[in-house]
Amino acid sequence: MKLYQAIFFTSLVGLIMSCNKEEDVFKAAGVFETTEVIVSSEANGKILDFSIMEGDELAKGSLVCQVDSTQLVLQIKQMKASINALEASKPNMRAQIAATEKEIEKQEYEKERVEKLLAGDVATQKQLDDINAMLTVLRARLNSQKSSLSTSIRAINAQIMTKKVQIEQLQDQLNKCRILAPIDGVVLVKYAEQGEMTGIGKPLFKMADVDQMILRAYVTADQLASLQLGQDVKVYGEFGEEEQRSYSGKITWIASKSEFTPKTIQTQDDRANLVYAVKVAVPNDGYLKIGMYGGFTL
Repeated sequence: MKLYQAIFFTSLVGLIMSCNKEEDVFKAAGVFETTEVIVSSEANGKILDFSIMEGDELAKGSLVCQVDSTQLVLQIKQMKASINALEASKPNMRAQIAATEKEIEKQEYEKERVEKLLAGDVATQKQLDDINAMLTVLRARLNSQKSSLSTSIRAINAQIMTKKVQIEQLQDQLNKCRILAPIDGVVLVKYAEQGEMTGIGKPLFKMADVDQMILRAYVTADQLASLQLGQDVKVYGEFGEEEQRSYSGKITWIASKSEFTPKTIQTQDDRANLVYAVKVAVPNDGYLKIGMYGGFTL
């Protein structure tokens, strides 16, 4: 691999230098690439639907693969049934405290009647005291009932909230059974087939955005000073020994260090072997392919 890289960079530098000598203009050579995305499974199970083919064009957000989600659907149904059961088990506070409130209302009416009778010396103070004592007991009972029922309702609501969170978790897992295309692009490689078992993290397919290509070219240290980010350049793609197509490109990245540097630089010729990677964004008209050779000039 190291020998291959050395031969590649040596040939590349020779090409750049020969072009400069022949045409006396800035010229850099390289290879076209693009942004590639490997899409992996986010769920465990059997692949039910995966009919795409290598070369298919996919739109961002389109459904590409479906993993079996039967058990998740059943678990969600079970959770919803549990929530309905908990809702039904909530105590009816109004119904359970109605009798006590009615008794309090009755005793308050009796208190008013006795107070009037007492004012006319028809009733005794003990009768009024007994009624006040009864009202105290009834009001304490009412407060105790309200507190107990509120506690029960809060506990049931907490259980319902827990079930709802669990449903959200299951729904998230269910959504991940539907594999969507993350970008607009073309399927490059398909790693699995319909009917196979998959697991979380297992690659399913690789796709790339081929509408926007990137020319990864290499320049010498002397040429580096002529380049800057955002600079417009003229890009060409090689379609054989003599056929070329030209495109407009823009420099989007310049390496901060060389990719091939001899350990000990002793001569001026060795210094010329320093090459730096440069990325140029190029709109694709459909002819540019990944791995195709090309270059750019200023």
